[in-house]
Amino acid sequence: MPDIDGVSPDAPAAGAHFDDDNDHNHDQADDAGETGHVDIAEWSTRFDLLSDPHRLEILLLLHRHPGIIVGDIAAQVGRTETAVSQALRVLRHQGWVTSTRVGRSVSYRLDDETVHDLLHWIGAGHNPPS
Repeated sequence: MPDIDGVSPDAPAAGAHFDDDNDHNHDQADDAGETGHVDIAEWSTRFDLLSDPHRLEILLLLHRHPGIIVGDIAAQVGRTETAVSQALRVLRHQGWVTSTRVGRSVSYRLDDETVHDLLHWIGAGHNPPS
């Protein structure tokens, strides 16, 4: 039965993906135990890093503008270059971002396919909205 705004509470969320060929029963544990083959530590770290709005904003910029430099990131997000550099250092340490020296500047790009896919899943495109 639809709720007040006409959407069924059982309707899938926007952006939800279902694989009909791989239907899972979430009430039963598989042979690998209750958590299956999920790397809990890795995903906890990913969610922790993504939970910071400033890092997420930086990741979105790197996604849209591969090769962007710290000064340009800082100007776009309204933060100091020091704060941006610190966030980039954390992301580089996790292997999500790579850096390349270009003359006196250092350019950055997103280098993690899982994060790239997650950004697409939340609706991030490669080009800034027009």
